[in-house]
Amino acid sequence: MIGKLKGVIDTIGEDFVILDVHGVGYVVQCSGRTLAHAGQVGEAATLAIETHVREDSIRLYGFATDAERDWFRLLQTVQGVGAKVALAVLGAMSTEELAVAITRQDKARIAQAQGIGPRLAARLAAELKDKVPAGVTLAEMQAAVAGAAEATEPPAVQDAVAALLTLGYGRPQAAEAAACARKTLGAAADAAALIRLALKQLSR
Repeated sequence: MIGKLKGVIDTIGEDFVILDVHGVGYVVQCSGRTLAHAGQVGEAATLAIETHVREDSIRLYGFATDAERDWFRLLQTVQGVGAKVALAVLGAMSTEELAVAITRQDKARIAQAQGIGPRLAARLAAELKDKVPAGVTLAEMQAAVAGAAEATEPPAVQDAVAALLTLGYGRPQAAEAAACARKTLGAAADAAALIRLALKQLSR
């Protein structure tokens, strides 16, 4: 099995890259996101590899990081998700964004990936909500969720989450409650209003 390839980019296709490793060209299937960050033809590149061996073929799937490869494996544990669909999900969002979407059960965000309908998005969110990729610890995933959420949330939501944390709530609880409050009250809601509604939701 091949776990990593380090070489020079020979060709970049729509959904693959040919990586020249000491004169041998490996065809590696990649998501659009991975291809966008892989580099240009003639540049050095390193990809984490997942090898799929079938009776009639051997396919290599490449990823920018080990974490991305671990998510690729985890996604395929869900019924109806194969390699193509898993790559589409990882092409539509980063691993941090995917973790946030699953934690918040944001089916609409997951459904933005090509080939993912509402029903499959709901299944992904439901089946993966309590799972962590094999190579990622729970603490690392929580940190990724927190970091991605803080980077994308508006100041009022960030302030509301901070206030809830000081009251003793866990970050996932606080982030979810603040996000739900913002959906209910609208984008113009200030931190004080978000905190009040989030506390009501958390007390139920």
